[in-house]
Amino acid sequence: MGACALRIRGGSIGTKATSLGTDRSGHGCLAHALPVGMSNPHQGSRTRGLVDDIVEVAEISAPTFSEEARLAWVESRLAGLPGSRRRDTVGNLIWSFGNGRPEILLTAHLDTVFGEDVPLTVTRADSRLRGPGVGDNAAAIATVIGVVEDLAAGGEADGIAVAFTVGEEGLGNLRGAHAACDALKPMAMIALEGHGLDEVFVDAIGSVRARVVVRGPGGHSWVDRDLPSAVHAMLVLGSELIAGPTPLAPVNVGVVSGGRSVNALADEAWLLVERRSVDEEPLATFVEQLGGLAVESPLTVSVEDLVRRPCGRLPRDAALLQTVREVRRELGLPDVLVPASTDANAALARGIPALALGVARGSGMHTVAEQIELDSLELGRRQLELVLRRSLG
Repeated sequence: MGACALRIRGGSIGTKATSLGTDRSGHGCLAHALPVGMSNPHQGSRTRGLVDDIVEVAEISAPTFSEEARLAWVESRLAGLPGSRRRDTVGNLIWSFGNGRPEILLTAHLDTVFGEDVPLTVTRADSRLRGPGVGDNAAAIATVIGVVEDLAAGGEADGIAVAFTVGEEGLGNLRGAHAACDALKPMAMIALEGHGLDEVFVDAIGSVRARVVVRGPGGHSWVDRDLPSAVHAMLVLGSELIAGPTPLAPVNVGVVSGGRSVNALADEAWLLVERRSVDEEPLATFVEQLGGLAVESPLTVSVEDLVRRPCGRLPRDAALLQTVREVRRELGLPDVLVPASTDANAALARGIPALALGVARGSGMHTVAEQIELDSLELGRRQLELVLRRSLG
């Protein structure tokens, strides 16, 4: 992490992209600058602290299945705050208030899509924070901590449980969210995401993800030219799999690999494929299609089921959704209901009223050019605070 090039005290704030430090003292890096148009001193101080947390979290590597460093950061950040904290059997960190079933469970996933080799440096350019994972999901982690910390300070957090979940991205298969829902049995759930402030994610996009592997004898490209190649067969299978999608149930072959050399018949090839849908029927059809894949002898084909994310729909008359829509009307946020694939899938699959909320506006999710708009953070924070107050009231 680079040192700050510009300081708040004793000089002006430039608009060029600047590396941010993570000093929480309030006297250091550009992270402490107020977003444009923010004049309320308390609001400005609160947002500075939120930005500090976002930067610190975003610069901690947390690939799926390797979230320990971020878990340790959250534990340190929560030290001394009210509520009880514990790790569960799959590695989630649970922060809870009160006794019995939570009235509402908040989740913020810790993992990212970026490997250990990806540099995680956050910069500020004008009114945006830029860096891999700065929105998804550092902004959500920081926001839920700040909001619940304030409610707890006023004695208003009873009935809340927060699960900082593992395994939300990629092949994590929502294992953190599934475990939290099973153990806590909340009455309702909100999954928090860094992006998507202008939408409410009310339906769960389910998915089937699989690895298809073709194996064969291999050989020399000329001497053994009468033998089949695993790569050639895999290209045919991939074409078959992507031939039947619909706009609401797309198929994606995301990774293809295999072979040894340009002059060798491949003895092995594999691909990763997924189908997504808000309805179960296309997913069940896809599972049948995968099970029916065939190749010519002496090749063999096998299918490994990697991920099955459940579908689900939140009833439009659900009390949680009505509260969210009421708050959004007051805040001037759009009333746009869309599907998504989030931790809320796990709750909806169990009949628990659930939806997902974004805490900021931004772009470039799942890319190294990801960014969020600083001016939107206070609005996202206020939305969550009001929804919790009214849901618990």
